Amino acid sequence: MKKRIHEVELFMKYPNEMQSEVLQKLIYRARNTKFGREYQFEDLKNFKQYQERVPLFTYEELFPYIDQLLKGDQNILWPTEIRWFSKSSGTTNDRSKFIPVSDEALEDCHFKGGKDLLSIYLNNNPDSRLFTGKNLSIGGSQQVNQFDNNSNSFYGDVSAVIMKNLPFWVQIIRTPSLEIALMDEWEGKIEAMANATMKEDVTSLTGVPTWTVVLLQRILELSGKDDISEVWPNLELFIHGAVSFVPYQPLFKDLIKSPRMNYLETYNASEGFFGIQDSMDSDEMLLMLDYGIFYEFIPLENADQKQPKTIRLDDVELNKVYELVISTNAGLWRYRIGDTIRFTSLSPYRIKISGRTKHFINAFGEELMIENAEKAIATACNKTGVIIDNFTAAPKYLEQGKSGAHEWVIEFSKEPDNIEEFANTLDDEIRKINSDYDAKRHKDIALHCLVIHKVPQGTFYEWMRKRGKLGGQNKVPRLSNNRKYLDDLLEMVVKK
Repeated sequence: MKKRIHEVELFMKYPNEMQSEVLQKLIYRARNTKFGREYQFEDLKNFKQYQERVPLFTYEELFPYIDQLLKGDQNILWPTEIRWFSKSSGTTNDRSKFIPVSDEALEDCHFKGGKDLLSIYLNNNPDSRLFTGKNLSIGGSQQVNQFDNNSNSFYGDVSAVIMKNLPFWVQIIRTPSLEIALMDEWEGKIEAMANATMKEDVTSLTGVPTWTVVLLQRILELSGKDDISEVWPNLELFIHGAVSFVPYQPLFKDLIKSPRMNYLETYNASEGFFGIQDSMDSDEMLLMLDYGIFYEFIPLENADQKQPKTIRLDDVELNKVYELVISTNAGLWRYRIGDTIRFTSLSPYRIKISGRTKHFINAFGEELMIENAEKAIATACNKTGVIIDNFTAAPKYLEQGKSGAHEWVIEFSKEPDNIEEFANTLDDEIRKINSDYDAKRHKDIALHCLVIHKVPQGTFYEWMRKRGKLGGQNKVPRLSNNRKYLDDLLEMVVKK
C-alpha cells in the first residue's frame, strides 16, 4: 500500500503526461475493434487527431455498438471479451443503461480504486484497526443477460458486478454473504442484512447513504439500541458515494455517535472509478489519472451543443463547472457521462461533483445546481437544528398574476419547530449561494419564496418502491426542471 502511495504521488506530479500515455494505450489496444477500424485508430497519433476524428457520444448514440455486445458479439468497442454489464437507471432517464465492463475495467479501474481508497485512508490514519473486523457492503443485484441467447454474460448494479468478481481474500473480510448481498428483493434484503450482520464485528461500511440509513435504522430497531456504536463498537469508517453526503451528515452523526467515526467519499460510477477523497479535512476528491480512463471536459455553457469543443486536463480552470467526457478501458469512446464537476485544485487535480447536465432547475433562468441546493439545505438544517432523510424539488410555474417558485418535498427525521421559518431560512441560503436565484427573487417579481411539503417518514422509500427503483444504484432525483417526479410523489401522498 505504501508503494502505491508513491505511484499516486507520481501521477499527481506529472498529470498531463500520464493522461497522454493513457490515451495512447487505449487507442492502440482498440485499433482492431469494429469501432477502432471505423474511426481508423491505426492512424491516430495525438489528442488533436482523436478529437477531430471521433465524435462525442451520448448513451443513445453509442447504444448500437453496446446492443451488439449485449447480444453476444465481441471485439466491437474493446478487444477483450465483455461478459459483464453495469445496469444503471440513471436519475434523469427512466430507460435502463447497460454499460460494458471489461476485465481491464474491473482490475485496473474498479478494483484498483478500492485498493487505493484503503491505501489513502491508512496513509492518513496509521493507527487504524480497519482490518481487525469486517466491511459491510450494501450491494445491488445481478442476473443472467437475457439479451444473449447463449447466456454467456451477466448484468447488474455496478456494486453487484464488483462484488461478484472480487478476489477471495476480499470475500473473507466482507459481510454479509454474497447470497444475501446480491438479493434482488430489496425489503427482504434489508431484513436479511440486518439480521446477518448485527453479530459481526463490523469496522467499516460501504454503500449509498440513502440505503445505508435504511439498514442502520432497521438494525437499531432490531437491537433495541440508540447508537450504532453500541452494536459495532469498532466501527470507524463509512465509504460512500453516488449522491452528495452533505444532507446526510447530521443524520449519520445522530445514528453513529462514536467520535472515532470517519467518512470517505468516492466517485465510483457504472462507467468507472474517477475520484477518491484523499484528505480527512476536506471533501474534495483527487482525480485518479492512471485507471485506464482518459478525461475531456466541456464548459457547462457549451453543454447544450450537439458537438461542443472539449478541453484537456491542462486547460481546465479553477471553480468552473464542466461536463465530464471519458474514454475508457471498457470501450466507452468520448462518452458524455452526464455528470458535471468543478475543479477545487489544479495542483494536484481535485474535484467536487456539482450535479448532472439534466439534473437542475432552470425554469426561470436561475440555474440552480444540485451542489447549490445541497449546500443550502445543509446550512439551513444546521441553523435550525433540523435533520432530513430525503428531498426533491421542481419548479412551480408562473401563473396569470402570480410569480413562480421552487416547490420542495422534504422527509424529516427531526422536524423543524416552524416549517415556514425553515422554508425562509432555506430560501435565504439559496439566495446567498446562487446570485441568479437571488436576482429572480427580487421583490418576488419572478419567484416568490420556496414552498415546502412535509411528508411522513418512509414516503420516499414507498415512492421508490412504487416506481420499481429500490436498490443501491437508484437515487432519488434531487432537482428536476419539470414536475414529473414531484407531481407523481405528491399524488401518491394524497392518495395515501
